[in-house]
Amino acid sequence: MPGTNLTRDEARTRADLLHVDAYEIELDLSSAREGGTFRSTTVVRFTATTPGAATFIDLVAPSVEEIVLNGVRLDNSAFADSRIALPDLAAENELRVVADCAYTNTGEGLHLFVDPVDGETYLYTQFEVPDARRVFASFEQPDLKAAFAFTVTAPAGWVVVSNSPTPEPEGEGDTRVWRFAPTGRISSYITALVAGPYVGVFDSYENGEQKVPLGIYCRPSLREFLDPEAIFEVTKQGFDYFQEKFDFPYPFAKYDQLFVPEFNAGAMENAGAVTLRDQYVFRSKVTDAAYEARAATILHELAHMWFGDLVTMEWWNDLWLNESFATYAEAVCQAEAPGSRWPNSWTTFANQMKTWAYRQDQLPSTHPIMAEINDLEDVQVNFDGITYAKGASVLKQLVAYVGQDAFFEGVRAYFKQHAWGNTRLGDLLGALEKASGRDLKSWSAAWLETAGINVLRPAVTLNTDGEIESFAVLQTAPALPAGAKGEAVLRPHRIAVGLYELNDGALVRTDRIELDVNGPRTEVPELVGRHRPAVILLNDDDLTYAKVRLDEDSLAVVTENLGGFTEALPRALCWASAWDMTRDGELAARDYLTLALSGLPRESDIGVVQSVQRQVKLALDVYADPDWREQGLARWAEAAEQALRDAEPGSDHQLAWARVLGSVARTDGQLDLLAGLLDGGTVIPGLAVDTELRWALLGRLAATGRADEAAIGAELARDNTAAGQEHAASCRASRPTAEAKAAAWASVVDSDELTNYVQAAVIGGFQQADQRELLAPYAEKYFAAVKDVWESRSHEISQQIITGLYPALLVEQGTLDATDAWLTAAEPAPALRRQIVEARAGVERALKAQAVDRAAGER
Repeated sequence: MPGTNLTRDEARTRADLLHVDAYEIELDLSSAREGGTFRSTTVVRFTATTPGAATFIDLVAPSVEEIVLNGVRLDNSAFADSRIALPDLAAENELRVVADCAYTNTGEGLHLFVDPVDGETYLYTQFEVPDARRVFASFEQPDLKAAFAFTVTAPAGWVVVSNSPTPEPEGEGDTRVWRFAPTGRISSYITALVAGPYVGVFDSYENGEQKVPLGIYCRPSLREFLDPEAIFEVTKQGFDYFQEKFDFPYPFAKYDQLFVPEFNAGAMENAGAVTLRDQYVFRSKVTDAAYEARAATILHELAHMWFGDLVTMEWWNDLWLNESFATYAEAVCQAEAPGSRWPNSWTTFANQMKTWAYRQDQLPSTHPIMAEINDLEDVQVNFDGITYAKGASVLKQLVAYVGQDAFFEGVRAYFKQHAWGNTRLGDLLGALEKASGRDLKSWSAAWLETAGINVLRPAVTLNTDGEIESFAVLQTAPALPAGAKGEAVLRPHRIAVGLYELNDGALVRTDRIELDVNGPRTEVPELVGRHRPAVILLNDDDLTYAKVRLDEDSLAVVTENLGGFTEALPRALCWASAWDMTRDGELAARDYLTLALSGLPRESDIGVVQSVQRQVKLALDVYADPDWREQGLARWAEAAEQALRDAEPGSDHQLAWARVLGSVARTDGQLDLLAGLLDGGTVIPGLAVDTELRWALLGRLAATGRADEAAIGAELARDNTAAGQEHAASCRASRPTAEAKAAAWASVVDSDELTNYVQAAVIGGFQQADQRELLAPYAEKYFAAVKDVWESRSHEISQQIITGLYPALLVEQGTLDATDAWLTAAEPAPALRRQIVEARAGVERALKAQAVDRAAGER
């Protein structure tokens, strides 16, 4: 039985048969405060190319009350296995389905949330990939576009927002009715509905005669923290930039951005009604990196209005193009839009996006950017670093290859030709070929249709005078991980080689040479006869997608002077290279710690600082020799405390180091400092110990046994909000007792009552690197439960559990053996197997890194 899955072949067959014209959807949410189910009535009109043929429509619901096809009532038994069978189609068809659909607490379908601050109920939909069918009967595939008209009955006093402009509600008494105008032709997964007593702030984007209404919404309990001016500013910059580059006016009637609770993703590109996680409404002080990340998300979703919503992929195998384009667009807009606060966005891209891509590309699940998506289960686990980060990196390279002007010329033609339709990759490449005059078939074959990553290394020889006698770029293609499909290949690269000299502690670029790299060895004659600079940096300016290594002399200089680069991007590239070397076992964890302690005091980019801080903690927790680990953690904690005390009062760096200490404090003195900051007995000038920082400090105290249930309860009383309840759940699960671990495990694995966010918080608290002995018994429990979790829970909930509770902190051969035994015996579904194999690869990598670190300690 297919269940909630849908194969590509089924979708293709259905698309060949049907043309969908319009949906009329009525939702009765008047009893939402009571939870349970809601009445959903769908009327869909469609034509069939073959009268008399049969098909099906998708629906995930507890029950169906009525199915009427072309005036004939079908038996309710036609609804089975999340599908309604539709026999004997006419040339023109009208289907009416009345069902009772269920509210969820998983962030899928129609999510219901009760705010503990005001006791009010808040709803929002999340439909990507296949969850519109949880709210109304639909042909759930992206190429069956239609017009959607929603009619919603909801409690009086609520706000109701959808893809079309919000109409004046009708009616009297306890409920109101909102009748939304039909949308343009869009896919079901980008329809949306947000309802509840949300509050809004409004503005408009104006450009000549164009006027687009803008709205920002959040819960009343977050309104005091909302900064609409900053959000509108970024949004309008995006409108200006994208409309100019795309030469296509914003295609929808209005643009709302709705910050909603317990959202699983960063945001979702619903046409004209973007939903974003409401953690982007910052209720405590955050660093500028958080504002940059929010701006990137805003621009990412805005770019989707054209690329994804106006023009949509035919099937999910082009998901990468949808997400890669938006990821590239967010970065280039931040880098180039007039007035942007973050013109160094490519530094962030190199430091975060590419690091994610490099990690993903070395997993056994690595795949070509153009992944083979056979069914919905494939795509649900394919929102990964290949789809977003590698794809965007390669797209950036494509822009460099064809030229930015030609790239956007091709994009403009693509939008004009395919507006409101569906496309494949070839449609975009064809437009780019026409605009640039370049043949992109070989480029596509090399970059989009193969998996794996290349490594670029410099080969330098010097003469007796210290001049460069020969210089070449060596390219290798490491074998794909065991289990990955395909073969490693060498690719063509366009790179720059940067030459840097060290002057009074500053690393300054003195020259730059751009060249094409092909094959295993590419000579660079331009460098022959030159004096050897202090640092030779391959892929300067981050033009290509490849792992880069430094030669021995350059590495020595960078290790001592990484913070000396006067520009942010080369620093980020060197940080990324060092981290990748650590993960690959080419740099010991203790040496990465030394590099971080040397370079971070001079690192000005707060986003880079925070990334390196996270990486150091990961290196110490899983890549360090266990016999040395405590020494390394102690050294890191001491450095964090000193950096906190030395940081400029009120600065982003001060906050970042406070959070580091709040994750790693271990001595009585350090824990006393955390406790003192919490109770006000200790004050560090400029450090605002606000709500979120208080929870971070309390979390460490709880994990080390210094804070009990009474302390957690007292903090929750100070902050009895949804976020506070999540933090409290995490603190309780983090306590170093067998009882706390058992309670946490039972609440996640043995029960399905936790909401998606509370469950994630419990899992995060449960997995404490300092508590391996307490966690060890749960490895066996994990493998006994994981298949049932996969089969009985929703995708989002099961994925949280499968990845979050895997015994990744038990870095030992026994974990690999237990995983292998389970993989052999359990015969898991491909999507489940992928998640387990990815987790196993992390333990295998950590074992190798620990061996390298151990050897470094013995030198």
